[in-house]
Amino acid sequence: MELASISLTLGALLVFFMGGTVWIGLSLFLVGFGGFICFTDLPFGSIMATAAWNNTSGSAMLALPMFVWMGEILFRSRISENLFKGLTPWMDRIPGRLLHVNILACTFFAAVSGSSAATTATVGKITVPELAKRGYDKSLAVGSLAGAGTLGFMIPPSMMMLVYGIIGNVSIGKLFIAGIIPGLLLAAVFSLYIMGRCTMSPHLAPAGAEHHSWLQRLQAIPEILPVVILIFLVLGSLYAGWATPNEAGVVGVVGSILFAFMTRSMNWQVFRDSLMGAVKTTSMIMLIVLGASYLSVVVGYLGITRQLTLFVSEMGLSPYMLIIILTALYIVLGCLVDGFSMIVMTTPIVLPLITAAGFDTVWFGIYLVLMIELAQITPPVGFNLFVISSLNSDDVFTIAKDTAPFFLLMAFSTMLVTIFPQIVLYLPNMMR
Repeated sequence: MELASISLTLGALLVFFMGGTVWIGLSLFLVGFGGFICFTDLPFGSIMATAAWNNTSGSAMLALPMFVWMGEILFRSRISENLFKGLTPWMDRIPGRLLHVNILACTFFAAVSGSSAATTATVGKITVPELAKRGYDKSLAVGSLAGAGTLGFMIPPSMMMLVYGIIGNVSIGKLFIAGIIPGLLLAAVFSLYIMGRCTMSPHLAPAGAEHHSWLQRLQAIPEILPVVILIFLVLGSLYAGWATPNEAGVVGVVGSILFAFMTRSMNWQVFRDSLMGAVKTTSMIMLIVLGASYLSVVVGYLGITRQLTLFVSEMGLSPYMLIIILTALYIVLGCLVDGFSMIVMTTPIVLPLITAAGFDTVWFGIYLVLMIELAQITPPVGFNLFVISSLNSDDVFTIAKDTAPFFLLMAFSTMLVTIFPQIVLYLPNMMR
């Protein structure tokens, strides 16, 4: 059977299982299993074991439970409620108001976790219920969370940049520095979009009952301080070299417990519920990661991604046309495989094409991360969509519809960094 037919068959099976309310992780497993059984003669059991170990033993996944637990504690204690109370006076005159908390919080947590899943899960646990309680537009709240959650891959430290740097023999330090300006650019674009939407449709972000004076804003600072201090504790321990990302997650958990006690909202029930919530959320994420990695392996063994990239390489395109075609290719791949697989499968083939076309390898690393971020919010394998689905019980395709404007904003940002590569290369060039 031709690869095109095989690809369509696997895609149809995935839609069938997910549409039949089979768990997302199990759906991915079943499609991967079916692909191995029907189209290969490989030992699917040992491959499953290897894929499971390789995709759950990395430092990003080891750090994930701690950051998820930190989010659970913040969510179940009074800290998250106080955060919104403290931010309300400061944002009552900004179009979009508390919707910007999604963007700001994801930007900060991205610099802590290096993981899109951890960023989305941690911030979403806090913001999704709070924004719903205050009557904010659900579609815009969910879309902004899904879009901003992808910043976990762009703002350093980033596991995706680390993997690309190792495979492509590119300076990881320069990649990390190169991600700062594009990451902040994405956050700014998201916030500007929210301001524009809410200016045209004020009902999307309900106004508070009163306007606040500067005295009231200053009095609200103590409500914000616990979260600000917590973020600086985690960031400080990480960037000062006192802690690894895993240990920084522990610092975040300990700090959140202490602040919960200080706000008199920590008791045995809250502790137990937060721990069990972290276990359930982490298990859900791990199951999806395992299923996605298993499906990615069968797609790789069948040669689907290799054939796509080879097809592009044989077309003899101009530099910018090459980028346009690669963008379309990566968007298609993002519907089939996870970000790690996109890097591992395509970098050895695509990187020589990029260098031959005159593009900088550091720039391409940031471009590739942007493509992976787009994949995070692209069904049916968009990982951020799955995480949010577990938080608000909406189906993946409904969330994808809410996220579509932010997908377009990320595509626009990709166009900007392609036309103006100095957005990416300015800081790395200062290192030379």
